[in-house]
Amino acid sequence: MAQSALKCLTPAARSRKARTVHALHDAGSDALAALFGAGAAAFVQGNGFAGKRGEVALVPGPEGVAAAVLALGPERPGRRDPLPFGALPQRLPEGDWRVAAPETVAFDDVVLGWCMGAYGFAAEGTQRARRAPARLSVPARKGELGVALAEAVYLGRDLVNAPPNALGPEELAKAARGALSALGAQVTLIKGTALARAYPMLAHVGAGSERGARVVVARWQGSRAGAGAPLLSLVGKGVCFDTGGYDIKPAAGMLKMKKDMGGAALMLALAHVIMARDLPIRLEVRLGCVENSISGAAMRPSDVVRTRSGRTVEIGNTDAEGRLVLCDLLTEACEARPDLLLDAATLTGAARVALGPDLPALFSNDDALAQAILSAGDSWSDPLWRLPLHQEYGDWMRSTIADVSNVSSRPFAGAVTAALFLEIFVTAGTRWAHVDTYAWNDNARFARPEGGETPSLRALFDAILKIFHLTNGSGS
Repeated sequence: MAQSALKCLTPAARSRKARTVHALHDAGSDALAALFGAGAAAFVQGNGFAGKRGEVALVPGPEGVAAAVLALGPERPGRRDPLPFGALPQRLPEGDWRVAAPETVAFDDVVLGWCMGAYGFAAEGTQRARRAPARLSVPARKGELGVALAEAVYLGRDLVNAPPNALGPEELAKAARGALSALGAQVTLIKGTALARAYPMLAHVGAGSERGARVVVARWQGSRAGAGAPLLSLVGKGVCFDTGGYDIKPAAGMLKMKKDMGGAALMLALAHVIMARDLPIRLEVRLGCVENSISGAAMRPSDVVRTRSGRTVEIGNTDAEGRLVLCDLLTEACEARPDLLLDAATLTGAARVALGPDLPALFSNDDALAQAILSAGDSWSDPLWRLPLHQEYGDWMRSTIADVSNVSSRPFAGAVTAALFLEIFVTAGTRWAHVDTYAWNDNARFARPEGGETPSLRALFDAILKIFHLTNGSGS
């Protein structure tokens, strides 16, 4: 289906003839001359190299390309930036390369950025040839965190990029089971009448599709985690395709709806890193895998459904299904009294109108938690932007016949009201954060090819380390 292995990496022991990329914060003429000599520096700059962040130049030698230079942009102390390294795999000639970077640059960032830039996806059976990316030479026991993060990015991107005919609720659930169980999690897939009893609202969303809904519930405990270790609960929206239901989307609005399971992909990717790094915590993962389709059995506007929590919800709009998928999962997650609850979803167009495609919207009922995530995003070049849980807007979701409506009565603050709806199903006292993500790159940039994406992955992982006072075990 896709490039799932990190074929862009090679052990240093096997790449003794690797050429060198010099990664520089200051890539001006003096720095280039000091490295390559005045003639080669003049050649590089004469070919248009201006030293802008992510810019790559090849340096000639007697046998062709002898070396290369990568501009990192100005140094910003305390901030990690793997993204410029993503420009290298496609810009360098094929073969093995090593990176010479400033001491302040972690090798994990080199590995992660390189792998992110090397990623490619092709649907199964596609015969279009793709240039093999250049390979990064990796010394033994170096870059292990970068590898874990890169594997997680590939996992998330592969799932979001998969065509909807190849990835329905069952396929998403099985892919999640395979990824989680491979790292030692105990995974249960729930469907049919058992799903309808445990998650009545999620079942109602999926009733219109012939491809039945699935719920993934996984539990894992780190090898160094005792019975009293912190419990982290992750919840993800996995709507494999969203027509909008009877409140049908226009054709243009459906073009990217295979990515409506991007929240589940992000939570699965985050779980992968946590387990691969063997953090000393307890982990629960819940993914709601469903399709919002149209049929005689599909949910209708004005339906009223009783949720797992006992509250009733009036369906004001069938295209506001993501919050309905999450509400029962959040209720169940809170029953275990987690120390931290995170959910992610491609929930609202309003968040994209407010923040654009690159900034996931962050909501939280805990200021310290929100600040930890924002700070981690800033330090990892993986930013989010916090929006408020403005409680007065909660009145906009009143229903005359049910406890709450799934949509607001006013055309404002759509991301805020969606988050307020979710908060209803979070038990008071539970530390909770919600990420409203786009999960997609509209255009290709270094480290971020066009297609599925896992924004906020690095930020959330680093925030978890800080919140639980953990180390990531990275010495590189």
